Amino acid sequence: MFLLGYDIGSSSVKASLVDAETGKCVASAFFPKTEAGIIAVRPGWAEQEPESWWENLKLSTRSILSESRVDAKDIKAIGISYQMHGLVCVDKRQRALRPAIIWCDSRAVSYGQRAFEAIGEKFCLAHLLNSPGNFTASKLAWVKENEPDIYEQIDKIMLPGDYIAMKLSGEVCTTIEGFSEGMLWDFRNNRPADFLMQYYGIDPSLIADIRPTFAEQGRLTGTAARELGLQEGTPITYRAGDQPNNALSLNVFNPGEIASTAGTSGVVYGVNGEINYDPQSRVNTFAHVNHTAADPRLGVLLCINGTGILNSWIRRNVAPEGISYAEMNRFASSVPIGSAGISILPFGNGAERMLNNRTTGCGIHGVDFNRHDKSHLIRAAQEGIVFSFKYGIDIMEEMGIPIKKIHAGHANMFLSSVFRETLAGTTGATIELYDTDGSVGAAKGAGMGAGIYKDHEEAFATLDKLTVVEPDAGKQQEYTDAYARWKQCLTQSMQTETENK
Repeated sequence: MFLLGYDIGSSSVKASLVDAETGKCVASAFFPKTEAGIIAVRPGWAEQEPESWWENLKLSTRSILSESRVDAKDIKAIGISYQMHGLVCVDKRQRALRPAIIWCDSRAVSYGQRAFEAIGEKFCLAHLLNSPGNFTASKLAWVKENEPDIYEQIDKIMLPGDYIAMKLSGEVCTTIEGFSEGMLWDFRNNRPADFLMQYYGIDPSLIADIRPTFAEQGRLTGTAARELGLQEGTPITYRAGDQPNNALSLNVFNPGEIASTAGTSGVVYGVNGEINYDPQSRVNTFAHVNHTAADPRLGVLLCINGTGILNSWIRRNVAPEGISYAEMNRFASSVPIGSAGISILPFGNGAERMLNNRTTGCGIHGVDFNRHDKSHLIRAAQEGIVFSFKYGIDIMEEMGIPIKKIHAGHANMFLSSVFRETLAGTTGATIELYDTDGSVGAAKGAGMGAGIYKDHEEAFATLDKLTVVEPDAGKQQEYTDAYARWKQCLTQSMQTETENK
């Protein structure tokens, strides 16, 4: 018995086939093999053709079936993870009317800000737990105003994962988690956010029906089954956005549990058991995969734009030519905690939400030409990324989320012992690293939705824990001092940015 998981990213579409009994991935594949293109007609725009996701999903599916030689009849459920906050518009024939406006498109920022101010900041935060921001509802408002001919043809709007589920099953539906990430869910009244749709003039008939996150959400049609090489009638039993799904993949379900990633950008995702929000809207709050009105589970999402991209910039421009990341980590290990006084602010990849949307830029502070070399800069970059995580974690703790343990995949920045030890030492949290990914998590989520697993404890009982990093109490003061110096540099930088406006 097998479970099939899809992860619909902006770079690629990945499929994984998981043995339901052992919990092990027996085959995986992703397409395209080079990073998928993003259409950017104007600065700040980012679009993709939804049909390209479907084509890459077909290629990935055929590849894992060929590799594993599993009989399609033995695949009992399908789960979907997807890039969040996108907007797909389809007509009555379920054809995409325009390219999808994806998560990193910023054209709707002003629409969300105007709504925030007009409806009332306190009201929006109390009901949406966020500013309307640059999320799906605001993107639809942009289409309504700027492309009225297209808007008039829309039968349904959906998120990227909803579109893929529609292609699989022919049914258009979504989840409360999906509604919340689009700013279309009113947490106070436990219903779609009518007030925001009314403000934007959005026809409520455009939104999809709601299904539970873990439940049958449709079955594979004959047409889709033939295109994919799968069995007609296979149920789709789980879907979630990529960050809630990443938390699920790491068995993060309960209040106080934390999932983290540190690729090009960095994410800390914590589960809160109370309906709460940051009054300054520096972090985003969405329904987690196991949220219910009676038993709230909210995912508090801290996103930092400048994480792994800083490390790769250091590799290209500072480190010796041709050096590997593993060698960079060895350079960093040769330098003491605090990088002998250098502090690097990793904010060179656009405005940072946790800094109230300031664009401070990357800053390198405290360089002494007679003392410091490449090794110090390499370590200071990794420490600066960790300190940015700590700055955001402090916000989450203010919201009532105690950070005691951080779950992460054994990948990207978490491959560095300096990064791991600094994160543990600075936050006081235990770091646990696991062998998993989003498509594997989606497959196990499908097993939960199909009733193959009775709960998440059974679904993730076989999750491989690779490494545990405990805080080193003997070095705590060194980490505290280095973070305090970094934070002082950040405060000065933000003051300068404000004065220069």
